[in-house]
Amino acid sequence: MSDAQTYSSDVAFTSAVKSIQSRKGSRVAYAHVEQRGGWRTEIDADLAAFLAQADSLYFATATADGQPYIQHRGGPTGFVRILDRNTLAFADYSGNRQYITQGNLSENPKANIFLMDYAHRRRVKIWGEARVVDDDPALLASLMPAGYKARPEQVVLFKISAWDTNCPQHIPQKFNAADVAAALASRDARIMELEAELAALNGESASAR
Repeated sequence: MSDAQTYSSDVAFTSAVKSIQSRKGSRVAYAHVEQRGGWRTEIDADLAAFLAQADSLYFATATADGQPYIQHRGGPTGFVRILDRNTLAFADYSGNRQYITQGNLSENPKANIFLMDYAHRRRVKIWGEARVVDDDPALLASLMPAGYKARPEQVVLFKISAWDTNCPQHIPQKFNAADVAAALASRDARIMELEAELAALNGESASAR
């Protein structure tokens, strides 16, 4: 039987977790968080902005007996869409056709979305329940990013129970290859401009002698 939930963070802080927090000295701090309202349960402007920039996520599910599985999902920036204040959705593209996630969700809807922003050293964890919709072509079409070269197969709907952020400690800073290429191209263009200006100034100086 699952623990009764009083606070939104109880989706993760079970009685077993709280017992360990008490033993290791962090329970008081998290109790203060609970008393202030706990983790957020609805999509706010901060989460919406984070999702609008996301091009990758990790999606965790488990079998009925608790065997976990984590799957990567990616797409163009903003591929995760907000349907309402509690619901996320994204088009699920055809892949290796193992259907482990879909099988897990068919017997255990509990799921977690983990998003990383390595460039800014931020992460977001979202708990909830998910289901696969494979019989709604209109919904699937509405979630498919324009011009993206992938074959959409179905939709994943995710109902949020709670979400939280983490501190940047130990997150390695990494940058998107396209962003790095754009920054280098901009730098190189500026160097060429400065070299051209310098050459012009040298030419003017030489002619004035």
